[in-house]
Amino acid sequence: MITGGVASGATTRRTKGSFGRMTRTSAIFSDDVASKLYLESSALHSTARLPFGLRSRSPVANVNFDGHFRRNRSFMVRRFAKGSQDVACDDAKKVRDMYRSHVSHAATPPDLVADDLFTVQDRLGAWMTSLRLRSFFRLPETLNRLWIARKEREFLFRKDSLREIPNALPTFSASIMDERGQILSGTTIAKSIRSKLKEEIDAIRADYPNFSAPSLVVVQVGNRSDSNVYIRNKLKFASEVGVDARHIKLGSGTSQSELINILQRLNGDPTVDGFFVQLPLDSTETIDADYCTSIIDPLKDVDGLTSLNAGKLARGETESDGIHVPCTARGCIELIKATGVKIEGKVAVVIGRSKIVGAPMRDLLINHNATVMVCHSKTENLPEKVRLADILVVAARQPCMVKGDWLKPGAVVIDVGMNSLPDPSVAKGYRLVGDVDYKSCKPIASWITPVPGGVGPMTVAMLLQNTFECSKRRLELQRKAGAPWLLRNLSLSIQAPVPSDIVIARSQTPKPIDELARELRLLPSEIDFYGSKKAKVSLSVLNRLKDAPDGKYVVITGITPTPLGEGKSTTTIGLCQALGARLRKNVFACVRQPSQGPTFGIKGGAAGGGYSQVIPMEEFNLHLTGDIHAITAANNLLAAAIDARMFHESTQTDKALFNRLVPTQKGKKRQFSAIQLRRLEKLGIDKTDPSSLTSAEIKAFARLDIDSSTITWQRVLDTNDRYLRKITIGQSATEKNLTRETQFDIAVASEIMAVLALTTSLADMRERLGKMVVASSKAGVPVTADDLGVTGALAVLMKDAIRPNLMQTLEGTPVFVHAGPFANIAHGNSSILADKIGLKLVGEDGFVVTEAGFGADIGMEKFFNIKCRSSGLVPNCVVLVATVRALKMHGGGPKVTAGQPLQAEYTSENVELVAAGCSNLAKHIENAQLFGLPVVVAINRFTTDTDSELETVQTKAKEAGAFDAVVCNHWAEGGEGAANLAKAVENACSQPTDFKFLYDLELSIEEKIEVIAKKVYGADSIEILPEARKKIDLYTKQGFSNLPVCMAKTHLSLSHDPELKGRPSGFIVPIRDVRSSVGAGFLYPLLGTMSTMPGLPTRPCFFDIDIDPETEEISGLF
Repeated sequence: MITGGVASGATTRRTKGSFGRMTRTSAIFSDDVASKLYLESSALHSTARLPFGLRSRSPVANVNFDGHFRRNRSFMVRRFAKGSQDVACDDAKKVRDMYRSHVSHAATPPDLVADDLFTVQDRLGAWMTSLRLRSFFRLPETLNRLWIARKEREFLFRKDSLREIPNALPTFSASIMDERGQILSGTTIAKSIRSKLKEEIDAIRADYPNFSAPSLVVVQVGNRSDSNVYIRNKLKFASEVGVDARHIKLGSGTSQSELINILQRLNGDPTVDGFFVQLPLDSTETIDADYCTSIIDPLKDVDGLTSLNAGKLARGETESDGIHVPCTARGCIELIKATGVKIEGKVAVVIGRSKIVGAPMRDLLINHNATVMVCHSKTENLPEKVRLADILVVAARQPCMVKGDWLKPGAVVIDVGMNSLPDPSVAKGYRLVGDVDYKSCKPIASWITPVPGGVGPMTVAMLLQNTFECSKRRLELQRKAGAPWLLRNLSLSIQAPVPSDIVIARSQTPKPIDELARELRLLPSEIDFYGSKKAKVSLSVLNRLKDAPDGKYVVITGITPTPLGEGKSTTTIGLCQALGARLRKNVFACVRQPSQGPTFGIKGGAAGGGYSQVIPMEEFNLHLTGDIHAITAANNLLAAAIDARMFHESTQTDKALFNRLVPTQKGKKRQFSAIQLRRLEKLGIDKTDPSSLTSAEIKAFARLDIDSSTITWQRVLDTNDRYLRKITIGQSATEKNLTRETQFDIAVASEIMAVLALTTSLADMRERLGKMVVASSKAGVPVTADDLGVTGALAVLMKDAIRPNLMQTLEGTPVFVHAGPFANIAHGNSSILADKIGLKLVGEDGFVVTEAGFGADIGMEKFFNIKCRSSGLVPNCVVLVATVRALKMHGGGPKVTAGQPLQAEYTSENVELVAAGCSNLAKHIENAQLFGLPVVVAINRFTTDTDSELETVQTKAKEAGAFDAVVCNHWAEGGEGAANLAKAVENACSQPTDFKFLYDLELSIEEKIEVIAKKVYGADSIEILPEARKKIDLYTKQGFSNLPVCMAKTHLSLSHDPELKGRPSGFIVPIRDVRSSVGAGFLYPLLGTMSTMPGLPTRPCFFDIDIDPETEEISGLF
């Protein structure tokens, strides 16, 4: 509030001058008053010498005056020490008397000095400026006009008159004074920016304790001294503000390929927010700097030099639109803004057109509505062009090129140049100068940047600002984790009758997979595209979202099925389409990758069916991204290693074998590899020098002494081929009669597939691969992949397969397709990694729906006791799929045979058969409740089902303890047909759970088998047959008895006998053998004969599969 012409709170100090003891007053005016202060005088404008500048400060006006008065020559608004006379008086007479009284005391012509701030805000434009009065001036004898505005009233002063001007709203006019030579210090402004930046970083880290500091990486090639200085400064200031900056310094011999590899690694490193390459490159090799710069992920391009960022800037986008503006150009704009000069409408001239400064400077000035002219080495009459500039930015790399007589008086000059000129007068022998002749230009310019200390510090400040904005994007992604996705759902064109699966799949146009990835808020570095419809997702997502809460975890299982299957996959997809496209929930479906064996055999594809499918179904069923091929290659490499090792051990002495296993390298001494050191450790040999081993130690190290009769590792192929079920290998003469009988399994039966499905990280997978037991030695010691030295190679072959495959449903919701282990000799579930990534991406209110193979007695039990033990994940709900057809079979209906028509009982109403078969349903509900979870029964409706039959199933399911039982028609209607199921699942997931495992791992192998047989199958007891007893004793001796068990039995009955339907009782389960998958982490007892290599039927599916050579469309898949 202004009182007596000086704001309350103003400070004063005594100043001695020719007029005697006087007061220097610092008056603080409010926004209202400051915005009305108006000075204009043509006479004053013509004679005054008052350099001043404008700069943005705070929304408060600070007015400081020092000065004297001279009779009839000077006038100064001021307050005197005695405090009784104030310039803003209550009446005109008092003001006039005060003025006449004091000017008469002036004895000498004084100079008026004002060296503090005079800040004025234009109320209408909301643009706050600052005047710094640094020189001397004289006011003319005749005052033309002086308006002093205050909150209560405004007065007009003239030579001999004073009258009140009410309601005046003048605008500040800078035209009354000629401004000159203000130094625009980048050092000062950059320091302020860094200070503010540090406060923001500290505030964010206080609010989000798990948020890591902004991370910046500087990549340097060579050892240029100027680059070293720049980088040291950047690292120093980064540390001051709280940015974690790292310096990667490469030798001058670095090739372009090596540099690109490092840049790509930084692109994919989620711990790096931003990075840049220090230019110019100092390499003896030829490196295309522009190409290397283009490799940088635009989101991490803190230098703003990638073509994408440059293009968006040229198109009118700015940092507020999420792009990175080149640091130097952005710093120049901030300097111009600091002067307070309004860029809009001004003429701006940019000298230089480089990608780093000139081009982005042009774009930024245009974006700020300046009229821009770009000049360069070919520009004619350059001085004339420069004289037009209200704002001049010079980046010509020509020392002192721009002279003072080139400038328009009062222009703002930004000197970007940094040049070294010899100068023996200084200690360094040189001095730094800009592209502007500072000495001649400073008196003409209103503001001018010095060199050094002008643009340079601002460039570093903007680099840190860009890095901070990168880290805020990371924080925003973390904060948005779990927020509703903005999915573009795909609409369905429902037809009746329902067309074939491939016709439906082909009628839908999938979204480009990069669009889906953006909708899921995946980073570009987290996606590898395999064409336009599928992609691999990086495990780095788990690290980025490690603090995000998991979503709801739902497992889909089923009752004991018919040989035709009851639609678990279709229900999985239909439920996810309903949750995502109908209820608008974040949801991921996680399903197994199908083997090509059934695809070309009898079963066909496994992408769901009807209007609930994964698309494109051809790519889903054929090859996908090559994961099964990678498993085949890794598996067969290990098989080859076993036979090769046995061959070499049989044909060489201990010493020769050792020397070949640990060879000399180019004349150097022998050295163990890392995997060989692990074998020494396993053997208890605490030595690292090969020459120090004793003969006994050499023999123990070199010889695995594999007992060929104990080999359990088979070769695999992803094709149904019955003639590979038993083969003889080693019949060539070169193998020296070392033949043995073996077999092929189908690829998905490989233990490596089970390892892939159960692994939790790359390191975990590598460890599991190394633990895989392939045989025993003649001494009964287990032989592992690590002993064979092949672990690292296996992991390399699997390095891409470990990443889940991203696809989509018919309605555009996301699907992870990953791993596909057998559901009998393995656990029959998709991968843990797909589930984990999905749970992080969907967020706390989202859903991950995963499918367990076969019925609940097999796939669900293994899901809980094996998969959940490995993952540590806790499910929220079980969805149990049932069909009227299967229940009729369990109620005593005729036998169902694949490939043959269904008998009448299955196509006409028979409520009695349905009711009787619900005993099987009740047992599966009971089994799910053993694990403490709510069960929702999904009744998959077929066209032949009647309402009475469906109502019977609903009633029986609820009587058996199901949380809900819902009829679904997703096969015919897509997500809409499963909407009620989705609501039931949502409600079930909100219920309290008491999840628990069925058995303790400390139980013996036999006890664990018995718990499952009795509690899950309903058996009276188990019978351990001799071969199984032998294996149980062996595995117990070898230390594997604490592994979970994975029961390998028929899926066509709750019992071991496929002919026993419904809910059998009073039976004894025979255990004929027990085998190990130590790397995967379980033992699997065999309850019957298990075929691991299917055969082709009389008429396989491949009869119908073909491709159109014109359109390349595939036909015949279903």
